[in-house]
Amino acid sequence: MVVRERKPLAASKRPGVSYRRILVPLVDSEHSEQAMAIACQLAENHGAGVTAVTVIEVPVELPLDAHMTEEEAHAKHVLDDARAIGDLYGVSAVGRILRSRAAGEAIVEEAVHAATEIIVLRAPRKQRSTRAVQVFGKTVDYVLKHAPCRVMVAASPPGSC
Repeated sequence: MVVRERKPLAASKRPGVSYRRILVPLVDSEHSEQAMAIACQLAENHGAGVTAVTVIEVPVELPLDAHMTEEEAHAKHVLDDARAIGDLYGVSAVGRILRSRAAGEAIVEEAVHAATEIIVLRAPRKQRSTRAVQVFGKTVDYVLKHAPCRVMVAASPPGSC
């Protein structure tokens, strides 16, 4: 039996990954606050821009431009919180309210439109009983399948959130 000396792997010569345009889809939850904080941490050292979006899902029976004052006020509150998190990190965060029939489609369209380099999501992992059950919800699943860029999903084990 021949024993060879192990040599350490050569250090990578690739520069660290940095992003200039980060998209963070938000809802009113602790998960969204955590996603915004993660995006700001990615952005703060590289002078990246963070766009926080919240989607108002308009029911099919209403026109997309229907007045939904309660939902609009709620969306503005979510974006104000996101800007406050950005301020804590010294990151300029732009907020946008999107209207769509489906949140996942709106997020992907915004990523394409803004030439986003990474989408940062925070989602609880679902308890799966079979392989056919999605690990996350329909919105995260759609974004993962259709995003034109990298997607970071910060997830926690089922039941821990």
